[in-house]
Amino acid sequence: MPEYKTKDQKRTFYKSNAWQVLRQEALVRDNYECQECKRQGKVFTDQHDPDKHKRLDVDHKREIYTHPELALELDNLETLCIRCHNRKHNRFKFKKKKNKWNDERW
Repeated sequence: MPEYKTKDQKRTFYKSNAWQVLRQEALVRDNYECQECKRQGKVFTDQHDPDKHKRLDVDHKREIYTHPELALELDNLETLCIRCHNRKHNRFKFKKKKNKWNDERW
């Protein structure tokens, strides 16, 4: 059974054809909607425009480094918007610094 503990192992997995096909199946199954937003009564969809920056992720409910046997199981996947996915994994963007120059003073 493959392991997904290093960055290179994960990168290889996420670039694989098997993952790309399964990811697409999950997006179609979830109707291109963030499932966490949906549970909260919000609706976040991706219009699936290939020119736009990716706004939806397909997330493993049980992580691949702890449950590699579930890496390619459709039932272990759910579609999340970038915000919900980052929140789930405690990843936060840095806030913009406030502009030091204040035109109001002059």
